[in-house]
Amino acid sequence: MPLPTSPVIRRARLGAELRQLRRREALTLEQVCDRLGWASTSKLSRIELGQSRPDLADVLDLLDVYQVPPPQRDALIVIARDAATSRSWFKALGEMGERQRTYAELEAGAASIVDWQPAVVPGLLQTPAYARLRITAGRLLDPGIDVEADVRARLTRHEVLRRAEPPRYTALLAEPACEPADVPEEVWRKQLRHLVDLAGLPHVTIRLLPRGVVPRGGVQPLTPYSCYSFPDPADPRTVMLEALTTDVRLVAATDVDRYERLTGWLLEAALPAEETVAALARRVGD
Repeated sequence: MPLPTSPVIRRARLGAELRQLRRREALTLEQVCDRLGWASTSKLSRIELGQSRPDLADVLDLLDVYQVPPPQRDALIVIARDAATSRSWFKALGEMGERQRTYAELEAGAASIVDWQPAVVPGLLQTPAYARLRITAGRLLDPGIDVEADVRARLTRHEVLRRAEPPRYTALLAEPACEPADVPEEVWRKQLRHLVDLAGLPHVTIRLLPRGVVPRGGVQPLTPYSCYSFPDPADPRTVMLEALTTDVRLVAATDVDRYERLTGWLLEAALPAEETVAALARRVGD
């Protein structure tokens, strides 16, 4: 069964709605905090940016300040309750670190997901053995990583592609991501077979960008990123940029539009899905 809407997305949605209400009333952060007796503007700023779990009492106070009428008020209270990370989410997502939990929340609530990976197989498509190699490599930079816990967390995330109503998933892979590099032959062969099997699912599309093929204008992103859209069109489309130590979440429409435009150029340049599967199958044979 699909999980309820992601608390991450609901926090972003609630923050955007509250910021719009404040601006409609022509109030500054300082003026609102003065009226509520809040010590500083950082609390309100974090709520508006979707960076903190909102307290329902605080949201009710803000709705009073902004004089929000009952129908809109009731809808925002529902969003605020969704935005509070519930125990059911923690139980459903299992044993996860903060970074994987953010991705899992986005994936579980998404209607569509697009992953761009220039160098490795995306997390949602990794076999356990391949995932273990990648996570172990990451431990060289972060000795605090629990490799087996992270592998179990990644496998839990995989369930989103097997549920009754899965998101539409597209993986855009640069050719280096489909080459063995430092991966043992048997691990890599099983990973390739797994990609071919997943590409047979009706909601999964895998596209390969061959080496030397340049998207429109020569723009080719070197950083992995993921794009998410959600069943409720009012929930903000989201882009996650994967970095070495932390990830960047973008929800501003101008930012997301640019990444979606870039994704379109990558899709124009990539091999069709059928040719991609054939190329992967040949690599299994080789």
